[in-house]
Amino acid sequence: MDVNHLFTEPGMRDFTDQQRDLHMQDASQYAQIADVVRRRVAQSPIEGDRWLSARLRAWKVARQVRTMEKGAKLSAAGAEGLYTVFRHQVLELPDRREAAQERREQRREVRRSGRRGGAIGARAAKSLDKSAAHFNGLTSINGVPDARQPNFLDAEPSYYPMAAGAEGQSPSISDFFPREGRR
Repeated sequence: MDVNHLFTEPGMRDFTDQQRDLHMQDASQYAQIADVVRRRVAQSPIEGDRWLSARLRAWKVARQVRTMEKGAKLSAAGAEGLYTVFRHQVLELPDRREAAQERREQRREVRRSGRRGGAIGARAAKSLDKSAAHFNGLTSINGVPDARQPNFLDAEPSYYPMAAGAEGQSPSISDFFPREGRR
């Protein structure tokens, strides 16, 4: 086996496919052997056995082979995990780092441009307007409909009384956060 070929994507894929198939084939054989062992031991009573002694003994013996089967399946899963982790941690890492660096640069640029142009205050005001509109149940802000909000049909009349305080809508965000006593 060429070790340099192993550290390429096709090489690792081939290796892990071979190992996975080998371990799954072993697991299949172990399952068949466990079934044969269980049946054979159950059908071979030993002198002095009680009512379910042969079945219990067969289960105990076959359980060891079933453990081998589980181990083979775990090894097959480990082979598949090896390829996945290799691809994620080795092959795709440079691209992920580059994308993360680009996102960092974009955030820095947004922060730099926001400080100079006073855009932070405008964004805060827009956010507060959206919050007030949401609290009031409105679907548009300043007469501009929000395309992301779904259009609901009018509700049918309710036969239950309204909760206290639900009669009117607040006109602004300051109604939700009063400034009494703050200076």
